[in-house]
Amino acid sequence: VQLQASGGGLVQAGGSLRLSCAASGRTGSSYAMGWFRQAPGKEREFVAAIRWSIGTTLYADYVKGRFTISRDNAKNTVYLQMNSLKPEDTAVYYCAADRTYFGRGVAYNYWGQGTLVTVSS
Repeated sequence: VQLQASGGGLVQAGGSLRLSCAASGRTGSSYAMGWFRQAPGKEREFVAAIRWSIGTTLYADYVKGRFTISRDNAKNTVYLQMNSLKPEDTAVYYCAADRTYFGRGVAYNYWGQGTLVTVSS
């Protein structure tokens, strides 16, 4: 599975961005995709995940109500709509996928390259 993330950029606090992650290759019916982020000097942390087949979602508490994960079956793409952005959301955002794992851990087998999100105050 290959993942291609895009959509990062510079935005002012309170603004919005939408990240995209296109998946290619064999994924399987039970696969899930997620978003993680890593700020400078910090560990990679979970943001959101979605189980592809039924659309079940998971969110980290610190993004719940502000970020929305969704998928487009036809395009095999997952999105992360980020609203009400805060400076503390600044990080490199990574998409991840796994044929069976669905959760908040970093156990996903496939990772895309990161896309930088910078939120200015």
